Amino acid sequence: MNGIQAVSAFVGRWFAVIVLAAGAAALTFPPAFDGWSPAVPWLLSVIMLGMGMTLRPADFTIIGRRPWALLLGVAAQYTIMPLLGFGIAHLLGFGAVLTAGMILVGAAPGGTASNVIVFLARGDTALSVAMTSVSTLLAPFLTPLLVLALVGESLPVSGWALFTSILQIVLVPVVVGLLLRLLLPRVVERCLGVLPLVSVLGITAVVLAVVAGSADTLLDVGLLVVLAVVLHNVCGLLLGYSVGRAARMPVASRRAISIEVGMQNSGLAAALATVYFAPAAALPAAIFSVWHNVSGSVLASVWSRRPARDGSGTVDVAAAEATRSPSAR
Repeated sequence: MNGIQAVSAFVGRWFAVIVLAAGAAALTFPPAFDGWSPAVPWLLSVIMLGMGMTLRPADFTIIGRRPWALLLGVAAQYTIMPLLGFGIAHLLGFGAVLTAGMILVGAAPGGTASNVIVFLARGDTALSVAMTSVSTLLAPFLTPLLVLALVGESLPVSGWALFTSILQIVLVPVVVGLLLRLLLPRVVERCLGVLPLVSVLGITAVVLAVVAGSADTLLDVGLLVVLAVVLHNVCGLLLGYSVGRAARMPVASRRAISIEVGMQNSGLAAALATVYFAPAAALPAAIFSVWHNVSGSVLASVWSRRPARDGSGTVDVAAAEATRSPSAR
């Protein structure tokens, strides 16, 4: 098991490079991976099962202790990112399919890697975990509504079908994982070190399938989609931080909201785009899965050198306590 955990730690550190190499391979040899698309929802279900196994009921106690911070963060995530995706896609003149892909990325819940990024950035990890968990639980309801509102007029989409898919792909695996953590804690604890490997392999396979299935579109508009994704992510990070600042939240909480808003569950967006639209609609999600880990890591590196301080310039002790490692929960 130690050997597997070492491999898991290695791929976790080099995740962005591995996914980038996978995308290059799929773009160079698309026929080798073109038939992988049907496996995308199943791969994501396995990843979400792993996320559920990392959760405990204690992770939700922040709802009672600091409901305002959590509600503000989740509201920012489900408004800022979908509207940014819609606006950027229209600004750059994307067609209906790519626009749907941008909106799906924006309407997805928080990404699971965000919790680690917040911890490394000396942000409020407890708030980050709660935002990821609650936004994931709300996704079956909010994601279809947002997609219908922003995409429905340009492409036919069934809100009920999206709802049931997110239930099957996200909510059910997360709940099963949480129950396993409660019922078989020792078994799950032994598996936690392997979960990063499972997640990286799953996202890598998703990227291989998406890029191979839309290689022609990527070659035509690749740079423009990359620009759109970078703008989407960077604007999300900036606006997320601005919301926390406007609400006069501690710096650690601002960092958590910024990262939670800017980092999305791009795997879910890719799966839904592949099933309900076209492989090309999953391109923004595939590129997002690489870029937001790069930008998040850079931001964490910068913020890790700057202790979170309150308005008076003193270190926020309560917030510092909240930045304990997710693995210590």
